[in-house]
Amino acid sequence: MPVSFKYWDDCLDPDDMRLMWADPHVSKEWTDAGEEQGQKVHLSRDPDGEAYLTQTEIMVVAAITVQRHFKSQLDPYMIGALAEIASGKRLFVDNYDRKTKETKMGIMQVTPEVAQWLGRELGYKNYDIELEDNIDLLYWPFINVYFGAAYAKWLFSCDEKERTEEFVVRAYKGGKKKATHKSSAPIFERYLYVKETLLSMRQPDSLNELAPDLLENSSTAG
Repeated sequence: MPVSFKYWDDCLDPDDMRLMWADPHVSKEWTDAGEEQGQKVHLSRDPDGEAYLTQTEIMVVAAITVQRHFKSQLDPYMIGALAEIASGKRLFVDNYDRKTKETKMGIMQVTPEVAQWLGRELGYKNYDIELEDNIDLLYWPFINVYFGAAYAKWLFSCDEKERTEEFVVRAYKGGKKKATHKSSAPIFERYLYVKETLLSMRQPDSLNELAPDLLENSSTAG
């Protein structure tokens, strides 16, 4: 893989790290794992040594991203579940599509082409990945989820039609052409299971007031 990080601090801004620590669920999880505030925080590793996000971490990244950029427009549980089914929670997974000749990257499996299109055509310019040297920023969780969420939002009204949550999920993972095909039905079933798991872990009320002062003053707020 072209990129790999050892610490959370290597793949997010200091403001985002403060937001992560400010969340009581993340703070407890990290503290229980032996991490200390003010020190670099290790990324979790699976038995094969691949970095991944825990469900607690995914939900907070999704919630911060939605509150910062898509408030009242997207459900953070939807974005969290999409991230999990897209990549299996892995940060640095790449998938090359032989048909489109594009590579899906990161936690929400965003292609550079889609991210650049979202920026040029739809105004999602909070993060600049137009330059070749910046493409690896798509491995950063907050940046990847930002573009993944933006694409999901676009899918809700693609082709000038109002789309359902099921269509968006199946299109996001399996492609628009397969969104209504029976072959993509298991995608939505898996998504519903993951979303329900996330909801059982943490109720929506605990996300609504997620570090509001820090979010308001965040230098990357858009």
